[in-house]
Amino acid sequence: MAFYMIGERINGMFKDIGEAVAKFDPKPIQEWAKKQEAAGAAYLDINVGPTAADRVKSMRWMCEVVTEVSDVPIALDSTNYDAIEAGLEVCKPGALINSCPAERPKIERVFPMAKKYGAKIIALTMDKSGIPKSADMRVGFAMELVAAADEFGLAPDDLFIDPLILPCNVAQDHAPEVLEALRQIKMLSDPAPHTTLGLSNVSQGTPFRPLINRIYCVMAMTCGLDSAIMDVNDEELVDAIATADMLLNNAIYCDSYAKVFRNR
Repeated sequence: MAFYMIGERINGMFKDIGEAVAKFDPKPIQEWAKKQEAAGAAYLDINVGPTAADRVKSMRWMCEVVTEVSDVPIALDSTNYDAIEAGLEVCKPGALINSCPAERPKIERVFPMAKKYGAKIIALTMDKSGIPKSADMRVGFAMELVAAADEFGLAPDDLFIDPLILPCNVAQDHAPEVLEALRQIKMLSDPAPHTTLGLSNVSQGTPFRPLINRIYCVMAMTCGLDSAIMDVNDEELVDAIATADMLLNNAIYCDSYAKVFRNR
């Protein structure tokens, strides 16, 4: 199975994107769309950020300006589902909704929306009580989400289940629990759901971010991780993923395997 890189950079949390959203300036957004596409992103995550005055209007506009310069599918990233739907109305086919926790009211809002627009869903192994510590509880939420997909006419592989990694400097004991959860999630159904992580979260607040991201991603790939929201322009990280993908026998070896990985 191919590894899907989801570009994280078009996010209003970054200063240049936040300013672009505030001014409705398409240039930085389109530049990052093209840079991430060139790096091999399978999806472009779009988040209007916390300071947007009108999230619905801003999400629609961001999706429009990205689709002007890129055919890469968009991952619409917001807790405001009206904003996500506004984006879905203007996106090209194959979008990804980011995200939906295992909470019934949100499932009832998001899953029919995914069905209507032919989108896939990043589904979070948490509920309103927060992120659980144990692998077993994460897998329990994943089971609820897979069952909900069947209920609403979606296939298991329409889900990208995220077992939610936390920063290692404050929640180090979660890291092995997430790895175990990934192993078990891949056994929940046939076909299996996809899996994903907000990879940069694992290194948040540390001075070793690129190294921690790279090592944890490869560790997670051996446990069934098949996508990540990540810095696709970190060449060493992408090289590590391409190498792990080849060594896990998901790609045929050739001397240019890293280039092939980016191009596919």
